[in-house]
Amino acid sequence: MHLPERPRLNAIAGPIFGEFLLGYTVIIAGLWLASHTSDGAAGSLGLANQVLETLYVVFRVLAIGMGVVITQLLGGQQVEQVRRTALAGLGACTWAGLLVVGVLVLANDWILDLLNAPDEILPLVSPYLQLLAPAALLDGYNLTMASILRAHLHARDSLKVMVVMHCTHLALAVPLMLGFGPWEGLGLYGFAVALVISRAVGLGLHLVLWRKRMALVPTARHWWVLQWRVLGPVLRIGVPGASAELGYRAAFMVSLAGAARLGVVALATHAYTLQLLRYVLLISLAIGWACEIMVGRLVGGGQFNQAHALVRKGLRNGLMASGGMAVVAALAAPWLMHIFTKDPHVIHAAQTLLWIAVALETGRAFNLIITGALRATGDVIYPVAASLGSFALVLGCGSYFLGRNFGLPGIFIAYAADEWVRGLLMWSRWHWHGWLPHARNSQRRVRRR
Repeated sequence: MHLPERPRLNAIAGPIFGEFLLGYTVIIAGLWLASHTSDGAAGSLGLANQVLETLYVVFRVLAIGMGVVITQLLGGQQVEQVRRTALAGLGACTWAGLLVVGVLVLANDWILDLLNAPDEILPLVSPYLQLLAPAALLDGYNLTMASILRAHLHARDSLKVMVVMHCTHLALAVPLMLGFGPWEGLGLYGFAVALVISRAVGLGLHLVLWRKRMALVPTARHWWVLQWRVLGPVLRIGVPGASAELGYRAAFMVSLAGAARLGVVALATHAYTLQLLRYVLLISLAIGWACEIMVGRLVGGGQFNQAHALVRKGLRNGLMASGGMAVVAALAAPWLMHIFTKDPHVIHAAQTLLWIAVALETGRAFNLIITGALRATGDVIYPVAASLGSFALVLGCGSYFLGRNFGLPGIFIAYAADEWVRGLLMWSRWHWHGWLPHARNSQRRVRRR
């Protein structure tokens, strides 16, 4: 049998890194624009972003499952099954997106109350979340369609879409938020309007590339029919993976509620620090996604030794990169934080959090890289089972109690401890080849299809 092509790790990770870098830069720019209005506006944007990331777990079910299943099928050269699986994802995205829209429109006040959102920001953040509802539906399509492009090794094309989409968002956000001429702009709401328009542009570009690169042309039926038989393998991979992410988001929301309880200034400091840390985790995140794509293809083709060596190399690179960047961020905090605020108390508090984040980000490298690799082999239950206890006890309970006693530093200590506990569990699974029986089963399933 002809074995699948094995591209270099950097050839896949590089464009993915570019995608994330651009996306996070737009978020940082939005936070910067909001911070020039008030700390309350910045805290509202940060809180709303965390709510969206939690709800987007629904889309991650599809993106995770589609990415893994299609890479395995491509590795096994099951071309027709790849086509049917990709098109079936659109109908699933429609119904998942409508679910998220319903929550944002109907239940946003309940969510904000659950998060202990300060009274000062409620009049601002509640309408903002409702404005984001159409963007959420469009984002569901874009996330899944980009995942399928990357699985076909069209990472550069996916990057081009994201460049156009995010540049459109930023170009529209500035005048819509700050105004132009005599018009004062929409403030924070302008960011949401620009988001909706840019996501519609992204969907259009993805449709063009699907036709051009993969000869995939969806019909009207593909957008709303749920093809359960085709989606079965996708859900088998995606549901456990997204369940783990949902557990993480639920525990993280406990920590976010603890930060909100400390007041608007603490909530803004928390948001500023997390946004800076997004840049630190970018390389490990890109390596993790690239490893997942490549391991899926290697498993589909039966190349298990190559998959093992690839993940070890990716982990080594990720640890060095994330650790080094975390130290740089902590050292540069007095200057970097001036992007958002001039308050010396906020800057000093953020620098303390960034030093704690050196441990946080090195631990996170294990989870970003190895968890995706395990999932790509078909080993989907162990990562969930190994993670849920840490989410509940270390991240959830730990951030609650440490936050009450030590404030924001206590919350970040809980973040770091959780990442290391889970990371070492994932590494032991990979190192001792616990994933190998699942990889063999995955290869057999690909051949049967």
